[in-house]
Amino acid sequence: MRSYRELAEVQRLVAAGLNDCEIARQTAIPRSTVREWRSKKRWLTAPAEGCTSCGAVAHDFERLPTSYVYLLGLYLGDGCLSAHRRGVYRLRVVLDSRYPGIVAECAAAMQAVLPSNRPGLQPNHDGTAWEVWIYSKQLACLFPQHGAGRKHDRLIQLADWQRRAIERHPQLLLRGLIHSDGCRFMNTIRHAQKTYAYPRYNFSNRSADIRRIFCEACDLVGVDWRVMNACNISVARRASVARLDEFIGPKR
Repeated sequence: MRSYRELAEVQRLVAAGLNDCEIARQTAIPRSTVREWRSKKRWLTAPAEGCTSCGAVAHDFERLPTSYVYLLGLYLGDGCLSAHRRGVYRLRVVLDSRYPGIVAECAAAMQAVLPSNRPGLQPNHDGTAWEVWIYSKQLACLFPQHGAGRKHDRLIQLADWQRRAIERHPQLLLRGLIHSDGCRFMNTIRHAQKTYAYPRYNFSNRSADIRRIFCEACDLVGVDWRVMNACNISVARRASVARLDEFIGPKR
């Protein structure tokens, strides 16, 4: 999505009498976009107040698509945000190549959250993982948890509007967290005279803040959890596993 500053700059150049080709050269905005803006003159008059951070038209976080909550879970688990030129950021999520369904779901969530941008996919050098990414100036506003260094080395705190989104759709956050940093597996117990197995979920993250966010989301959907060690949260009770199976299940 283009920013308010870019709209305003195109407006100024249109008023100065420049043609679409010259405006495209000066602004690095595609000529087709300039032409479309010129044809819809109402876009270039009385624009809405812009975001002071990214320059986009002021955000309405309450109206973000539900896919945002899933994407937030992926970001908190295995995602990172990096700054590029001209205030553009890249959101990158690294996912296991054994689960093409999750890779596709991640790309679809990025597209839903930023419909004017196109996500990209690339396998890593040995083919064991896929990198899914998208570029936008809005990403730093959409994911205010970004910062220098690794997530487990800094404070991870949700914004109020993110908390409200999670309260509305905790299942999607848990789905994203498990798809990125969790698993569902069969836990085998062996005794002298009996061996049995049962399904179990595990979430692993080095950030105490992110583990807390996972546990709080479990509480919202009535899932019992237990701290296994310094980095792992386990969900093993039959009813709780069945609850998570309703909206997560085995990775695919």
